[in-house]
Amino acid sequence: MATIIIRNLDDEVAERLRLQARLRGVSVEQEARRVLADGTRVSRAEIAARAAAIRARQRPHRSSGVDLIREDRAR
Repeated sequence: MATIIIRNLDDEVAERLRLQARLRGVSVEQEARRVLADGTRVSRAEIAARAAAIRARQRPHRSSGVDLIREDRAR
């Protein structure tokens, strides 16, 4: 497991984290782990959307694999 130290955390943020932890009946550390884990999850839909955006930016490839193989064999 990794250890993270967060410096200069805004007092309001720290207080909200303490309040959330108290409401859930867990420690501040456990609540911080939950918030970080939930905030860094990426759904399949998000991954698919990012992949589609990357594919949309790329130019279509005009030659087929068969053409490339024939061209290479002809050398």
